Amino acid sequence: MAALLLMYVVLLANTGVQLLLIDSALAKIMGALILAFPAFGLWAIIQEFLFGTRVESLERRVQQEGVWPEINFEARPSGRPIRSSADQMFEQFRQAAADAPADWHSWFNLGLAYSAAGDRRRARAALRKAIALAPKN
Repeated sequence: MAALLLMYVVLLANTGVQLLLIDSALAKIMGALILAFPAFGLWAIIQEFLFGTRVESLERRVQQEGVWPEINFEARPSGRPIRSSADQMFEQFRQAAADAPADWHSWFNLGLAYSAAGDRRRARAALRKAIALAPKN
């Protein structure tokens, strides 16, 4: 997906530059605005890449420390968690994060629990918090 987005960004940037070369105020405005989209796209690609590498770094640290959390909940045949089982598991991890809000491990574990249940938005938020709290090497 990143490669396709990068190709799109390059093509869009090319169109923006071509419009900037036209001797028309409207074309120049459109060209400048079109160039803003590739800039935003590149920024988004870089942010996603940095997020992924930071999460991988935390994963390696947790594995090296030997404290990988057990995430067990009952699941349907489709793999989706059964709500009551997932709620119990989330409450355990949420409580750990609430009890130790400055501990990046608790936020990392909460992020893994959310991810396992398919709640990507909350997983990313918890993992961002873990990244912010983790000591830099």
